[in-house]
Amino acid sequence: MNLDRAVLAFAGTVVLVSAILSLTVHPWWIGLTLFAGGNMLQAAFTGFCPAAMLFKRLGVQPGRVFR
Repeated sequence: MNLDRAVLAFAGTVVLVSAILSLTVHPWWIGLTLFAGGNMLQAAFTGFCPAAMLFKRLGVQPGRVFR
């Protein structure tokens, strides 16, 4: 798995888990979904992604987008 796929998999997991938590635990969990979506949007324009930096430090192979 390369860095791009790891970031997308992590973001998708965060969105799904927070949506489930907002339905089953408390509606305020939807804020985590909004945060993840906002972070993905800003990463699309700036190329800066904290999750990509973390995965890179963990040794995930570089992809084409996040280097």
